[in-house]
Amino acid sequence: MTRRLLWVSLPDQRARRELYWMSRMPGTHVTALAQQEPVGDITWVPSTYVRPVRRFVEAGALAWVRGLDEQRAEDHDWVTSLELCSLVTGQASAWRRRARARGAHPLQAVITWENLPDQPLYRVPPYRQALESCRDVDLLLCMVDAARDHLLARGFDDELIRVVKPGVDTDLFVPAEQPVSEPVVVFASPLAANKGIDRVLEAMRVVRARVPDARLLVAGRGPLEHLVHEAAARPGSGVEHVGTLDAPGVAALLRSAAVFVTAPRPTWKWTEQLGLAYLEAQASGLPVVTTACGTNDEAVHAPNSLVEDSVEAIADALVGWLEDPARRAEVGALNRARMLAEHDLPTQCAAMGEAFAEVEALHRS
Repeated sequence: MTRRLLWVSLPDQRARRELYWMSRMPGTHVTALAQQEPVGDITWVPSTYVRPVRRFVEAGALAWVRGLDEQRAEDHDWVTSLELCSLVTGQASAWRRRARARGAHPLQAVITWENLPDQPLYRVPPYRQALESCRDVDLLLCMVDAARDHLLARGFDDELIRVVKPGVDTDLFVPAEQPVSEPVVVFASPLAANKGIDRVLEAMRVVRARVPDARLLVAGRGPLEHLVHEAAARPGSGVEHVGTLDAPGVAALLRSAAVFVTAPRPTWKWTEQLGLAYLEAQASGLPVVTTACGTNDEAVHAPNSLVEDSVEAIADALVGWLEDPARRAEVGALNRARMLAEHDLPTQCAAMGEAFAEVEALHRS
């Protein structure tokens, strides 16, 4: 039998992530309420949102989806959404309760990356209500170990929790045929303060003083994009902005590089949870330099460089990798092997499907 899953998207939800992974679960067909057409074999229900303000993004968006009540509960086995505090999760919980009152029995799952037990949004009424609506969901699927710890700290039942790490397309993100010998560094993340592009640009000044041929290729958009353009316009900076790239474009960019870098720092309501860009870089056979932030140590293992949040520490780590091609090649091969063993996309999507199947079996027994 095919599992019929209704996915309720956030208004700003990014492509090729949770929704795409759900659609890759064996024996699963996904119907998605979403603003943008999703990637994958998915039935798309084009949706709009009630959105009074645009201050918050992702799970913190102050937004409710239109059209959920038009979905027949009898047509879906599951209703699923991202993060406990998202308002669309609260909507999904209410939809499921109304369906069960009418005699239908859809199950509910919430996918979570949250690693802050004291997430400040939980104190804000609409987000707190969404959180509390999840107390009787059927599955809490964690993308990082820290998310399980966060749920237990919030008093959720451990029997509801499963942890499955995300996958990366190891057929798309592959190493270059020959290791890159040129001192090329890649930053591929949103150009925002929390991802540290400003710190990386400063560090590259130091790097260039010690490795004059070093270059920084920057992919992405965001509020600090002007800093990248200013650096790129400065003679001798070695900085180039390559714009926004699709997944194949990012994969090609990573194959042109020697080292991947980013420099996350926490905000008042966010800290790095895992970082899919780390997985893509490691699947591409690159060593990673990044600042220790939140729980990104779940993605970036030694002998990659997890350093303090300072220009000097980032620069020192980058120079160390750029000046040692043999070490880069050795660690790049180790990274690739770990991604194949622990984060291969079909394997991880199948593991997600097994988590859903375990819950389904409990409800049949």
